[in-house]
Amino acid sequence: MSVDNRRARSSSPSAGANGRDERGAGAARVPETESDAVARPVRRRPKNRRAQIAAAAASAFGSQGYHSVSMEDIAGGLGISSAALYRHYPSKYALFQEESLRVGQAMAESVRLPSDTADRPPEQLLREVLTALSTVTVANRASVALVRWEGRYLEPADREIRAGQQAAVLDALDTRVAAYRPGTSGGDRAVLVVAILSVITSIADHHATLPAKSLAGLLVSTCVELAGVALPPPADIEPAPPVEIPDSFKHELLLRKGVELFHARGYPNVSVEDIATAAGLSAASAVYRFYRGKSDLLAAAFRRAAERVSSAIGPAVAAASGPRDALDSLIRQYVEGSFAERELTFVYYTEFQHVPIEERAALRNVQRLSVEEWARLVRQVRPELSGPQARFLVHAAFALVVDLGRAFGTVAAASEERVALLMRTVLNGR
Repeated sequence: MSVDNRRARSSSPSAGANGRDERGAGAARVPETESDAVARPVRRRPKNRRAQIAAAAASAFGSQGYHSVSMEDIAGGLGISSAALYRHYPSKYALFQEESLRVGQAMAESVRLPSDTADRPPEQLLREVLTALSTVTVANRASVALVRWEGRYLEPADREIRAGQQAAVLDALDTRVAAYRPGTSGGDRAVLVVAILSVITSIADHHATLPAKSLAGLLVSTCVELAGVALPPPADIEPAPPVEIPDSFKHELLLRKGVELFHARGYPNVSVEDIATAAGLSAASAVYRFYRGKSDLLAAAFRRAAERVSSAIGPAVAAASGPRDALDSLIRQYVEGSFAERELTFVYYTEFQHVPIEERAALRNVQRLSVEEWARLVRQVRPELSGPQARFLVHAAFALVVDLGRAFGTVAAASEERVALLMRTVLNGR
């Protein structure tokens, strides 16, 4: 249905073009008395309706993904008609684009220092920039997922604007870290800056709660610790040998090819036919011998990723001499597993909303229990932290691995040793 048709349907069916009542010849008008006019409340549109729509859309896009949300969903959540929504925004993309670029611009503007800062110590300036960026990110938490994960669905011109906003944030952080750590090479600073931004924006990946001021303070202190890390020399990264999957393991081949496609294109842009072709099958129908559909395949990938994290906890704790040793073991295993299956790690963060509903509760439970176990170890190492603070740090440490992989791929600057050190810094402090 076109926008015009939606609007036409929403207009009153009882008023004709000449303004006369068309409910029927026998319908007599009853004069409205003064008491009737007083008794009937006048409905007024809220002055901030557009802002309400943007906030509701951002929350929906962030939690369910751009492709999984319709204009009707957004309108229904606000208790308004679709026609009322279209009066403010011509399309779902217009909503998505405006909110994505608004948040990106707010983050870019937050890292601009005033001109009268030349005499302030480098650490103070670093903290000021981190505080401003963290405060804006916390205030826009529901929308940060748009700039963090959904940006690939922006149209090319808008994606370019978004890339410029991201570059402005990274450049500002790099300037402040360079002043704070004057002997650090540009390559090392690039790693530290990506890690810092990852920690701050990781709050969009989960629903743990802390008061805004406390959360911003935790993010700032963690990022200052990251800025002070002395990274070991970059290590050469050996390309992983190609994995040969026997013909009898078609389900494994389909899983691998499906994850690769979801990573490259995004789940909504991949068809069962695409997966079948990538796996060398003659027809899409062959996929259904192993999986009920691509969502079933995605759920299998998520189960594998979740089990990789959860199954490591018990043995690591049992074999460790204490909580710090157990954390170190878990960090090593997490980094190794993420490097071995980079695409799966990325898809695990970006496509959860496409997992079948009946699978989500079980997966969330596994995720929650894993985070709780990691957070319990963190609190044993750092008893000054509260439970929520420890959970935020665990989520930040996980996100850091994904974001460094996205930014550097197999470049030596983000080797396993370096990533593991940054994870330990987030969790253990310095």
